[in-house]
Amino acid sequence: RQPKIQISHVICNNLTSTHILYEKEMLLLRLYFFLSLKLVILDTSVVSLTTTMNTAKSYIPPAWAVQKLKNAPIHGRLSLASLPTPVHQVSTTGILSELSKLNITLYIKRDDMSGGVELGGNKIRKLEFLLADALAQNCDSLVTIGGEQSNHCRATACAARMVGIEPHLILRTRKKEEIGMVGNVLLDRLVGSSIYTCTPGEYGRVGSDDLVNRLCEYLRISKGKNPYGIPVGGSNALGTWGYIQGVEELSLQTEEKKIDHVVMSCGSGGTTTGIALGLQLCPTFEKTKAHAVGVCDDPEYFYQTMAQIAEDMGLITNGDENDTGSIIVDMMKRCVKIYQGKGLGYAVSTPDELEFCIRVARDTG
Repeated sequence: RQPKIQISHVICNNLTSTHILYEKEMLLLRLYFFLSLKLVILDTSVVSLTTTMNTAKSYIPPAWAVQKLKNAPIHGRLSLASLPTPVHQVSTTGILSELSKLNITLYIKRDDMSGGVELGGNKIRKLEFLLADALAQNCDSLVTIGGEQSNHCRATACAARMVGIEPHLILRTRKKEEIGMVGNVLLDRLVGSSIYTCTPGEYGRVGSDDLVNRLCEYLRISKGKNPYGIPVGGSNALGTWGYIQGVEELSLQTEEKKIDHVVMSCGSGGTTTGIALGLQLCPTFEKTKAHAVGVCDDPEYFYQTMAQIAEDMGLITNGDENDTGSIIVDMMKRCVKIYQGKGLGYAVSTPDELEFCIRVARDTG
């Protein structure tokens, strides 16, 4: 067994690496994982397609977006996700029967099907743009940050390996002991991520962006790497273009449906910014209202975060240039209604919440 790699004196008082490789066990786990979840590709035509995964294609934004957003991606977009993801109509029976009584039709945009167990979820749409940018800058490694069981970190690590970039993950945890090999952490380890930990207190005091920057600096100075920093959730101006394109995709899928409301969760603000701006700007959704449920922090924090992302995307406003920030905040408040939904805290569920999830699963599949 190899010892822990500790670099706390370089990065932050207690930010330590827990990249522990148990060579035989990890080799067997990796073999099992890829034999279980990956297709063995024998068709040479399919093989030729897989070799283009790290080649970005030029990106042409929707016409309705370029009229209002000046800073379109300049390094193109990778083809990592399985798109378009389907839109399914949900059975409004059982626990959802009240919707039927109100004559409400419920659809779900299945972005959980965007890329399999390793890439699936909303993050891969952002990573198609972020990793294209990293490759354009000849980066050989990347650093990102999230919770212990972060879906974003898992997707980022797997996507990074697909395009030949070395992943470094900072995971926020309350555990004093080793974080183990379960859930997303198992997948993080299977692709050989270097894993570092910080406490919630350090995360709050130092800040997620600063922690990412410090680790990038360490890798650059001490290891001779050329790292690429990705913020929590991939939520910056570039990553958010993933959901501008997602709204365009949705508009093509729902041309014959009247969508009155779109509801989403909000954890770092990027996805919500992209969807809210997209719904505001896309003519198909002229009368559609956006709603977001915050899973952490408070609505005002998200409005401020989203306004900064929108400003960095080059959102054109008609107001005073000296007061752009407050104008965009007000605009975001008109674009989307954000609700306080963190409950007991991030990743902490009440018995009632868990019971609701179970009943929805049983009633709808």
